[in-house]
Amino acid sequence: MGEAVSAAVVPAAGGKGRMKPDDFLSQLNRDRIVAAIAEAEKRTSGEIRVFISRKPAPDALKEAEQHFTRLGMNATRERNGVLIYVAPETRSFAVVGDSGIHQRCGSEFWGRLVEEMGACFRHEQFTEGLAAAINTVAGLLATHFPRASDDRNELPDTVEHD
Repeated sequence: MGEAVSAAVVPAAGGKGRMKPDDFLSQLNRDRIVAAIAEAEKRTSGEIRVFISRKPAPDALKEAEQHFTRLGMNATRERNGVLIYVAPETRSFAVVGDSGIHQRCGSEFWGRLVEEMGACFRHEQFTEGLAAAINTVAGLLATHFPRASDDRNELPDTVEHD
């Protein structure tokens, strides 16, 4: 099972209420996110995925942990998968890293990552927040899990949603 490492509730920008998931998805540049994941995974054996939920997530971390397992993130060879889970309707997100990566970076790394993402999300800079988080995670993964010549992409690089 993955190791839950961080979660945050992001307050609505400008005091607005809930955000419709389709509105979030329409603002998201999926091609840029997929390209960031693909570029990141050229440097590491780690796997990074992004999941956007169309459902409310009162407990984003719990939902992220369930999706982490459902998406096969806990089945990577070196236990170095990272899932970024976003629930626009409840304006929340969570980042879940498997045990292999969490053992090497600790909770402080995840806390800083969530702070940086939250700052972008509060200004409705969703693509920028996700791309920056992917790049930050990639740097950590590349340091501890550099790509070897026999590495293969174990999981799809797409932006998933339900």
